[in-house]
Amino acid sequence: MNSGIEESQFERKNLNLVVVLDISGSMGSAFNQYYYDQYGERRELDTIEGDEEDRDKSKMQVAAESIVALLDHLTADDRLGIVLFDNDAYLAKPLGLVGRTDMGAIAGHILEIEPRGGTNMEAGMRLGTEVFDEYLDIDPAVYENRMISLTDAMPNLGALSEEGLLGISQGNADRGVYATFIGVGIDFNSELVEAITKIRGANYYSVHSGRQFRERMDDEFELMVTPLVFNLLLELDAEGLEIEKVYGSPEANEATGEIMKVNTLFPSRRVEEETRGGLVLLKLERLSADASIRLAVSYEDRLGEVGGDVTDVVIDGQAAEYHANTGIRKGVLLSRYADLMIHWLVDERSAHQEMTPVTPAISLETGIFPPDSVQLGQWERQSIPLQVAEEYRELFSRFIPYFEDEMRAVGDETLSKEVDTLKKLSAPAASPPAASH
Repeated sequence: MNSGIEESQFERKNLNLVVVLDISGSMGSAFNQYYYDQYGERRELDTIEGDEEDRDKSKMQVAAESIVALLDHLTADDRLGIVLFDNDAYLAKPLGLVGRTDMGAIAGHILEIEPRGGTNMEAGMRLGTEVFDEYLDIDPAVYENRMISLTDAMPNLGALSEEGLLGISQGNADRGVYATFIGVGIDFNSELVEAITKIRGANYYSVHSGRQFRERMDDEFELMVTPLVFNLLLELDAEGLEIEKVYGSPEANEATGEIMKVNTLFPSRRVEEETRGGLVLLKLERLSADASIRLAVSYEDRLGEVGGDVTDVVIDGQAAEYHANTGIRKGVLLSRYADLMIHWLVDERSAHQEMTPVTPAISLETGIFPPDSVQLGQWERQSIPLQVAEEYRELFSRFIPYFEDEMRAVGDETLSKEVDTLKKLSAPAASPPAASH
């Protein structure tokens, strides 16, 4: 998805910004040298270049320094307000024009903040909401209202009432006040992140080091606070083809041809002519000789105007394993890898619970497709011992050469981690110890 906006032409709107900062006692601790992400995976920080200088700094110090760096991006016509919260919430700075504020003094006060007390994020958000009361009638063509909340606590997904995190954010979005959440040293769980990103104008980021904090709050500040479009919908119309599966788009509806839905789209910066982002893959079944596809995108801009575009594509004539670029080839590889892993997890768990032999429901010859219904609820299911049936050991072993060939073809050696996983799962089972006499 290319917005057509050159970085040199990109300019954000004037900003009414309220920073809601967690000053609870836990912010006095340092960033851990590792953390567990929203999937429960341990992530090491020791080897990340650029983090060394922050080893002895608390999360409060790094947050304060990052907010001070953010101040340099504000112009005289922007407005800034600051709310602090621990057990309660406090208005540290009313929302006012930057051009009429002693920003040096504000920076000094921010750097002097000491952590204390407990964590009441909802109180901070409620007070931050009140600060916007006299700025709700702004011209959206000129001004943007945004509240950035920073916390090192894990909010409760169940707080869906009007008084909870999501309820407050949804009410604010309805009034044109958009939310940014920054998890300091934590990843919100995936369900909460999904709920946040469904709120109009909202986004979420996690930072686990001073370097990541500075990148988000300083280097990429303008991108973080500037939604490009809302309610983006990508649809496919193809008389001779049927959508079997959509990868990379949880909001897809194969039956209707809706292959992607994004509540709010934010800009991304190009690096060496490449854009960091996601890939949406479609698996299509041919129904007739007609191989033409029409892709239609529609969206709503910040002023409520509806726009869109249409592209016609013909996919006839390519070999079955044709790839237009290495990005698509890597996406195909990883989708097959993920489907194989999902089948293994589902079949092993089912066999374990039902005390039956494992029978793979897939074949490498006919292709690997995800099960019709998969519920691998990370947060509800208990773990079972690692076990790999002989049938799956063989499938993993046969899959490795294909994976290694594709890894070399796309030129991405980081995929060797997946190869290591496949080799571990395909290794022969350890023989039981010999009986002693």
